[in-house]
Amino acid sequence: MDDFPNGEGPGAEQPLGRDLPAGLPSRGAYVFAFLATVLGGVFGGIIGFGLADIDCTGNCGPSKIIGTVVGALIGAVGVGVVSVLVLRAMSEWRRPPKQR
Repeated sequence: MDDFPNGEGPGAEQPLGRDLPAGLPSRGAYVFAFLATVLGGVFGGIIGFGLADIDCTGNCGPSKIIGTVVGALIGAVGVGVVSVLVLRAMSEWRRPPKQR
């Protein structure tokens, strides 16, 4: 015996976009957050390279590369965390009030 005669049970196929929550940020906000994360990684890499360049004397090839990669990772992760928090705040801000 079928509990869901109309095929609307938990395993039923739903059209794309039907079960998306209301109030999601726009696609432009997601693109902006991605570009900001990439830019934060680039600037973090520049700062890491500069710090390794100032600190090192002599053959500094590996230390400059390590400084660049570590700085880029720190910058990208930091900006990425802030971007996710901003996107979540935008989705909560635009969410319609709950029905009583």
